[in-house]
Amino acid sequence: MTRFRYLWIVCAFLLMSGLFSQSIAEQSFENLVGKVNIGSVADGGGAITVPYITWGGDMATFYANGGTRTQKNSIFDKQGLNLKLTPGDDFPQQVRDYLSGKSPFLRGTFRMMGMASELINSDKRTQGMVIVQMTWSAGDHMLVRPGIKTAKDLKGKTIVLQKGGPHVGMLDDILHTARLNWNDIRVIWAKDLTGSPDSPAAMFRKNMSIDACFVITPDMIGLCGGLTDTGSGAEGTVAGSRVLISTAELSRSIADVYVCRKDFFDAHPDLVTRFVAGYLKACEAVIDLKNQYESKGSPEYMRLLKLTQDIYGKSVIPTLEEDAHGLLSDCTFVGHPGNVAFFTQKNNLHGFDTFQENALRLAVGQGYAKTKKPLLKSEINLASPAFMNYLTKTSAVKQDRFRGEAVKKEIEELSSIGGLDDRTIISFTISFEPNQMDFDAKTYKDEYERVLEMADKYGNAVVAIRGHSDPTKTLLDMVKAGVSKGVLKRSGTRGNYSYSFKGRPLNIADTPGLIKLIEAGGFDGSTEANPRETMQAALNLSKKRADAVRNSIIAYAKTKGLPFDTSQIQSAGAGISEPFIAKPVSMDEARQNMRVEFRLMRVAAEAVKKSDFDF
Repeated sequence: MTRFRYLWIVCAFLLMSGLFSQSIAEQSFENLVGKVNIGSVADGGGAITVPYITWGGDMATFYANGGTRTQKNSIFDKQGLNLKLTPGDDFPQQVRDYLSGKSPFLRGTFRMMGMASELINSDKRTQGMVIVQMTWSAGDHMLVRPGIKTAKDLKGKTIVLQKGGPHVGMLDDILHTARLNWNDIRVIWAKDLTGSPDSPAAMFRKNMSIDACFVITPDMIGLCGGLTDTGSGAEGTVAGSRVLISTAELSRSIADVYVCRKDFFDAHPDLVTRFVAGYLKACEAVIDLKNQYESKGSPEYMRLLKLTQDIYGKSVIPTLEEDAHGLLSDCTFVGHPGNVAFFTQKNNLHGFDTFQENALRLAVGQGYAKTKKPLLKSEINLASPAFMNYLTKTSAVKQDRFRGEAVKKEIEELSSIGGLDDRTIISFTISFEPNQMDFDAKTYKDEYERVLEMADKYGNAVVAIRGHSDPTKTLLDMVKAGVSKGVLKRSGTRGNYSYSFKGRPLNIADTPGLIKLIEAGGFDGSTEANPRETMQAALNLSKKRADAVRNSIIAYAKTKGLPFDTSQIQSAGAGISEPFIAKPVSMDEARQNMRVEFRLMRVAAEAVKKSDFDF
């Protein structure tokens, strides 16, 4: 898919966000929409207006309806529905139509609904009920310049993003991950999403004082070359720029939903139920067709791609197999299992209640609303025959999300690299005492909850739990063995020694170099000490501690009733390879090396198992 073609696909999806061009601090969402008289939804038996936006999840709506008007024998037709699908990329206009009664539905992301919540909930007739979650978005990226290694490094930095769009919520999630807040950064608001001088990509490219930007996929490719690439400065890329965080990992940040007016739902609960059931049926069918297309081809799937092109237009969807298929591939459906989890699963960290809390907090915090007026949770019974006797994929098939061996291999590579690498999103540590092997959940409660929260929000990333040991005992044994063998010479006074190995200067603080010497057998054969065994014992002990912490977190999640994929956290031992202080001179310094590290990191695509739905 060409960058230009894909640009128009995603640009159209988020054009609604570009309409929030006024300063957030100066204009609430109510002022943005303007004065609207509340009206009743027409109930004359005609077609019901349903908005759509330019996004892959709406392709299931097209399939269910057979087009913008309900076609005979389509899924919605068989459900007894008569719908008129209309463009809804202008979200403020959507809200005007919703309030005035032209449509009983709103279509957008959950946090966009949060921005509108105070306005639509100001009248009991137009109270918003979230009736279905459609997809998770997966095509948004935060790019950074050199020097920003992890999300913690964003403190004090200047970040540009478009006003009012989904990236506002994404940035909020990232700041929370790093335990930062909006006051810790400087924000520059861009008017447009893309394609103009007042877009984040253009401003990032032009202004070297901007440290990070939020962009969509085509701009990301233009700035750095790709998800795992670093800009070289050639072919228009920005030298040193790279993706710090993407919704490819932060996979449960942007949720697409439909909202229904409360008065319309109360008057037509069966109709709304049939709409949701029909949409979920279409999701099943579209996923099956997509899988068929990717394995052996599918004429019916090609017809859906052509229908999508007809609805959005060739300026948005120039080609079928690149652009229309790419649009669908960039979203993740949640299906019936995902909706059950979203609305009913207790303690679901990416469920309705958590999203509601975060969306309202963000809306008030950023000035879209003055007060928190909650959206209503769906009253549709997802366990009713309307779903269970109609859908085919209603069971949540639990499986490990990650391929354990592939993940462990990547984690083990960290020790050979040493320190942070570009896969690291955030890292933090807990400390322990000498000889400590038990890690009580009460002591580490805050850190455990942070791990579980990160794992949930970053559904396609893993948390590496790495044990670290102090190198002091290994260093002492190395010196003893080296001196006794005559290969190590020591000169100077206590506390100020210098060393040489076989006549060459040896930096005792060069841990990687010392490890290589020990592993190469440079100190083997001494009767005084065996640094190879000491170093291996430290590695084994660090692995046992990491295992103990992992087991403690799993047990904690179980006692709290938190849904948790244990394959997403993997333990490993780093031994003495990455000390904070390479040559400790006191117990306090040695204790700084005795730690267990939690590292949120992206992994290769082949380490994640493919699944039709993300629930």
